[in-house]
Amino acid sequence: MLEYNLQFFAKEGMGGEKTEPATAKKLQDARKEGQVAKSREIANGLGLLALFLVLKLWVGNMSGQLLSLFSKTYNNIPEVVTFWHGFMPTNDTRIVFQNMMLDTVIICAPILIVGVIVAFLSDVAQVGWKPTGKPMQPKFSKINPISGFKRIFSVNSVVELIKSLLKIGLIVYICYGYLKDKWPLLYILYDMPLMQAIGFAAETVTDLGIRISIVYMVIALADFVYQKVKFSQDMRMTKQEIKEEYKQQEGDPQIKGKIRQKMREVSQRRMMQNLPQADVVITNPTHYAVAIKYDPEVADAPLVIAKGEDYLAARIKEIAKENKIEIVENKPLARMLYANVDVGQAVPPELYQAVAEVLAFVYKLQGKI
Repeated sequence: MLEYNLQFFAKEGMGGEKTEPATAKKLQDARKEGQVAKSREIANGLGLLALFLVLKLWVGNMSGQLLSLFSKTYNNIPEVVTFWHGFMPTNDTRIVFQNMMLDTVIICAPILIVGVIVAFLSDVAQVGWKPTGKPMQPKFSKINPISGFKRIFSVNSVVELIKSLLKIGLIVYICYGYLKDKWPLLYILYDMPLMQAIGFAAETVTDLGIRISIVYMVIALADFVYQKVKFSQDMRMTKQEIKEEYKQQEGDPQIKGKIRQKMREVSQRRMMQNLPQADVVITNPTHYAVAIKYDPEVADAPLVIAKGEDYLAARIKEIAKENKIEIVENKPLARMLYANVDVGQAVPPELYQAVAEVLAFVYKLQGKI
């Protein structure tokens, strides 16, 4: 006879097919690892759109500042060259170039800042704010050639290829549709005055960029929906995985049952040890037994120091007989005490009268009153 596990014949190996939605814990663990439903196209599209919108508003001011910068830089060169008798020292050349680059960065700073802010906000809007460095940690799977081939020839790579071809096709179509009426002006661009040529080129680039960005955003939104659905499917779990996760979080039910059993046994032993201190045991008479102790110095009301049902009730009565503790039969009171008062708790006020009558009867038998 050969032993075998039927789980090996399931659709996706051990645990069966992944048909169950991901649990909150798995989604939380995946987020810690940097796995979230996010579309890079959203950030790219919004960044591109913001770039061209800011450029359209800022290009006039920026072009004027750049022209002034070039004039300022080239006007300073003759002074340096004259001072050094026709030569420009290397240090001065470097300083002039550094100053020119610094001024250029300052002029272009609004565009760069807006691009960074938009990219950041688009990511936060998609997945929220919870940074993690796990994706940056080195992993062997990233350099494993087998894993690399699997990523290349996967469904995701095919989808990415289709998206790339679609983007290229749409961009080409938009560029052709927008520029086909402007070819005559582009051919005579070099014959235009400088400022007119710069204005025309800036307007053409920004308007074309905005059109491309809008279409890009449509693709990005479709990709975002796809990434959400794909992430949800990738995160699905088998029923066995959910059971294992529950065991890890809540503990093995069998182990927890054994722990509860041990706790009950310890509690019962402690209860039996305290039983000889009882003043009376109230019974059903066969199903329930409740031991009562009243000590005014300890508590204002009588305490239940032991209780039990069936076998445990019989054991309580045996110990009570061994320790010469009075056993009083009172079916309603025994049931009420057993159902409503835990061991170590005081008798509730609504049962004071009934318990007091039982204790008075016992004390009278014992000659205490």
